[in-house]
Amino acid sequence: MLQTPLSQLSTPPLRLGMTQWSHNAWQREFYPAGTKSGERLARYAEVFNTVEGNTTFYASPSHATVANWKAATSDNFSFTFKFPQPITHQMMLRHSDAMVSEFITLMQPLHERIGLWKIQLPAAFGPENLGDLQRFLSSMPRAFKVGIEVRHPAFFAKGEEEKALNAMLIEAGANRIIMDSRPVFAVPPDTDALLDAQQKKPKVPVHAISTAETPMVRFIGDPTLARNDHFFANWIRKIPVWIHEGKTPYLMIHTANNDQAPQLAVHFYEQLQKHITLPPLAPLKPEDPSDGQMALL
Repeated sequence: MLQTPLSQLSTPPLRLGMTQWSHNAWQREFYPAGTKSGERLARYAEVFNTVEGNTTFYASPSHATVANWKAATSDNFSFTFKFPQPITHQMMLRHSDAMVSEFITLMQPLHERIGLWKIQLPAAFGPENLGDLQRFLSSMPRAFKVGIEVRHPAFFAKGEEEKALNAMLIEAGANRIIMDSRPVFAVPPDTDALLDAQQKKPKVPVHAISTAETPMVRFIGDPTLARNDHFFANWIRKIPVWIHEGKTPYLMIHTANNDQAPQLAVHFYEQLQKHITLPPLAPLKPEDPSDGQMALL
């Protein structure tokens, strides 16, 4: 009996995706020949069931763009969008009510498909700012699921400051986003992509804690697939536990330049399938129309 692929499930056990849906290096290996840039999201959503929308961090999309994103996906797909940088980094969540309201209103056509509203905070946002975060979270619509990514060292020191953060997130029902960049820093920067990643990506301890119902893991992997297996080990133990607890983990897979991100995401999923029963993924490599033509000869 054929099983329904992960991307077609309305209530999947987990969400698997990447930090973008459009990348030129994926042509032929992921997108069918002739796929236009505006068609890439629809193709992406045939295999993966979530994506991290980074573009909203840098600039707000037009109303037409939001409508196009909706048209390219089904109700089974779940977006995660970052709040704009001015709100999180310039205003540090203060005096931002008008801008927040404007952003939420802009994204209204996609509200039912946004699985997580992401608040990525700068390293300067520390324990003294927790009151601002608490006020911000309390002002969010109750139906919204929110994920918080912190960078301040005190929130990774396992001291009172981190305990206070985690307790506040649990109380607010907000998810603490987990960044796992260990593979990037475990090898010499022998390519331009790795050098750039080591200079720009956060190097923070990995604390595998779930503070709400949709824990998110952002995994930045090595482009050589097998080198990631050691770093997968913790997640292969933890993710099934979360699923058995009724939670819906989000797994966002990167590589230094994302050229191999689709293959790494599939590899990660296949490792998980050895430890927990999961639905199949739709094929990553598109069908080549010439294969069918050759079969007719």
